[in-house]
Amino acid sequence: MEEINNIEVVPCTESDYLKPFRVHYNQNGTKKSWDFMRTHDSVSVLIFNTTLHCFVLVKQFRPAVYMCEWEKSKTQPPQSAEKNEEGAAEAEAAAPVSESQEGQSASEGESSSKQPPASAGVTYELCAGLVDKPDLSLEEIARQEVLEECGYDVPASKLKRITSYRSGVGVTGSKQTMFYAEVSEDNCVSAGGGEPREGELIEVVKVPLHEAMTFAYDERIPKTMGVIFSFIWFHNNMSPKYKISTNV
Repeated sequence: MEEINNIEVVPCTESDYLKPFRVHYNQNGTKKSWDFMRTHDSVSVLIFNTTLHCFVLVKQFRPAVYMCEWEKSKTQPPQSAEKNEEGAAEAEAAAPVSESQEGQSASEGESSSKQPPASAGVTYELCAGLVDKPDLSLEEIARQEVLEECGYDVPASKLKRITSYRSGVGVTGSKQTMFYAEVSEDNCVSAGGGEPREGELIEVVKVPLHEAMTFAYDERIPKTMGVIFSFIWFHNNMSPKYKISTNV
């Protein structure tokens, strides 16, 4: 997960997971247009281990997050980098440069071309998956994801539906349905880690209940909104049952 190299950004002309469109419409007599992506709906699962009194999350490398961080770190767009380098060389040849400026320029060039560490693209998330199996219910899809990603075998009937909501409404508008699952160490049948044949590389992470809200609001820890919302939901609905402070 921590070694990322040979990065190449190419146009996405065909994908099984998202399709770009542009819609034209009239709103209150005004012509408008909007670009959007058609994507799959999804499920997510807040997993609470009653044996260890902890939440079970997944940690994985997300290329989209990594590329956003990489774009922020760059000083030149990739399309015009070569032209800008030529222009910069000509400007340097034409203008005198002091020793201090020369050293500064060199260090800036090194930092602008250096890619971020792989950790910049790693996020903490709820166990989740796409709704791409029409013959299965949402509960059955969620059950499969819990088994594959986290290694717990939980009957679909034991999954409690929390709610559903729209995610990425400015770009996709897809719906995610969130479930809650209580597990024990008796339910653990494997180490999890995802499905290698699908290219998944997932690390299972346990967050102690008493540290949950501190974890949720710590901005230094990259996480999805689903983690924050589900921890708040648990605090409001489930923590009295366990009589343990969630450290709000």
